[in-house]
Formats: sequence, structure tokens, C-alpha cells
Amino acid sequence: MDPDGSAAQRYLVDEHGVPVYLVDPGINGTHRIRPDGSAVQKFDAPKATLMSYIIKGILSHKLPWALVLLGAIIAIVLEMSGIPSLAFAVGLYLPLASSSPIFVGGMIRWLVDRYLRVKFRHKNLSDTELTAEGDKSPGVLLASGYIAGGAITGIVIAAKEMVGPLAAIGHRIEEWQTAHNPFVSGAYADLLALIPFLIICLLLYLVGRDVLMVTRPRAQ
Repeated sequence: MDPDGSAAQRYLVDEHGVPVYLVDPGINGTHRIRPDGSAVQKFDAPKATLMSYIIKGILSHKLPWALVLLGAIIAIVLEMSGIPSLAFAVGLYLPLASSSPIFVGGMIRWLVDRYLRVKFRHKNLSDTELTAEGDKSPGVLLASGYIAGGAITGIVIAAKEMVGPLAAIGHRIEEWQTAHNPFVSGAYADLLALIPFLIICLLLYLVGRDVLMVTRPRAQ
């Protein structure tokens, strides 16, 4: 801890004990502007931030237990009402930018499940068996690929912003997109961005309904 009451962090000090360098992480870092006024690219990790708040609250004995107990009571009421408390909590926790695609994906799964009910109606399957058939759908594999692709893209974007040689290339690409790509900037950028989103949603639905990318059994 600095004698002046500064935050307990890692500092590099000179021979007089004056801090001259501060180690601030690139993820969940607190300083976004250098002393010379230049901006620092930081990446937020909401889940890690939440866990850090909980841990700090427990260790410092300042965790608002009333809110924690209230959330536990609400979760119990939701479960007794037949509503999944985890899905409800995730919907409250995530911003609309993240929860809206999850909602759209859930609607696609609901439509595919309705199709499977019609497809297997002659077999008189139970709800558990119908859920198992839905989990075996090729649409689930494609959705898993969407998740993996999104994670890999996030890592590439983070590396592009933080790694020296890639950062220069990334900035040039970003400048070109801002100037020439209507899907990134412009008066209709938000509407145009819905086009690829709707395409991948339609592709996911068609794959889930066995219309596209169907593996046909080999003829004997």
C-alpha cells in the first residue's frame, strides 16, 4: 500500500520510493489513459469482475448478504413455480446485447423441437425422449460450432488489439472498415448487420430440421 493511501497494486518505484510504473492488467484493468494522455485498450470480463466483487466482499466482510439472501429466495420461488432460476438469473445478469441472441437461439430450438414432435408423433415418445432427440439434432452441433467460432474470434480480436505486429494490422483493417464497410459504420450499419445474423439463424433452423447438411445413410 502506498503511504499516501493509493490502491494496493504492483508498482515500480525509483530510488526515492516514488512510483514510476504501474502494472495494470489488460483484462479488467482500471487505468484506460496513460500519463501522457494516450489511450490504453482494455478488455472487460464481466464474470471475472463479478467473482472478484464477491471474493473481495467476503474477505472484507462487506458483502451485502441481504441481496444475496434475497436472490436465493427468489431462485427458490422460481424453481417452485417451474421456472429455471439459472436461465432467469443469466437473463438478468447479461446485457441485452448478449441475452438477445440467446433468446433468438432459444426460439430456433423451440421451433425445431416442434418439428421433432410432428416428426416422431407416430412413435409416442415421452418429453424426455423428445428432448434427447433434439439434443442429437445436427442443429445442436452447428450451434456448438457457433459458440466455438465466437470464442476463437474473441481471442483473435483481443490479440489483434494487444499484440504489437497484429495491433498495427488490426488498426489498419479497422480504419478501412470504418471508411468503406457499410456493415460497420454508416447510417444503416445496424440494419445491414441484421442480414448476416438472419442468414446464420436461418441456416441453423434449416440444419436443425434436416433440410441442409443431412448425412444420408450409405446404400448397402
